[in-house]
Amino acid sequence: MESFLLSTIVVALAEIGDKTQLLALLLAAKFRKPIPIIFGILVATLANHAVAGALGAWITTALSPQLMRWILGLSFMAMALWALYPDKIDGRDHKYARYGAFLSTVVVFFLAEIGDKTQVATVALAAQQSALVAVVMGTTLGMLIANVPAVYLGHRIVHKASIKWVRVVAALMFFIIGLLTLAGLGSRLGF
Repeated sequence: MESFLLSTIVVALAEIGDKTQLLALLLAAKFRKPIPIIFGILVATLANHAVAGALGAWITTALSPQLMRWILGLSFMAMALWALYPDKIDGRDHKYARYGAFLSTVVVFFLAEIGDKTQVATVALAAQQSALVAVVMGTTLGMLIANVPAVYLGHRIVHKASIKWVRVVAALMFFIIGLLTLAGLGSRLGF
C-alpha cells in the first residue's frame, strides 16, 4: 500500500503543468467528449507505465544494490530539477484527430509520455519499491488525478491553482526522496 500511495502522490504532483496535462486540456477542447478522453488516458498510461515499471524492476536485477541506490537517488534529484521547468506541447499531435477522441488520446498520450518525467519517475519508483503492480497502479492513478480535472474543467483550473507552487512541492518531494535514497534511508522509510 505504501508503494501505491507514494507512486500516486509523486506522479499526481509531477503531472501538474506537464505536457500531458496540457494535452488533456487540448483534447478536451477539441473533442468535447470527456469520457472517451479519460478512458484513452487510462489505457495509454497503463500501457506506458507498465513498460516503464517492468524496466525499473528489471534494472534492480541487473545492478548491484549500492549502484542502484546511487542511480535512484541521483535520478530523483534530477527529477526534482526537471519538475521546476514547465513542459510545452510541440503541436504535431493534431494529425491523430481523425481517429476519434479515444484512439487519438491513446496514441498521443502514449507517445507524449515516452521519456516524460512521470515515465522516468515510474521507472525509478518500480526499481526502488519492488512492488511493480502497486507502482504502476499508483502512477496511473496519479496521472488520472491530475488529468481528469483538466479534461472536465479545462482552462478554469489553471487560473485557480498556482502551478508554480505545485511544481516546487513536487520538486521538493523528489529531492527529499533522492536524499533519503542516497543516505540509504529510503527503503527503511517506504521510499
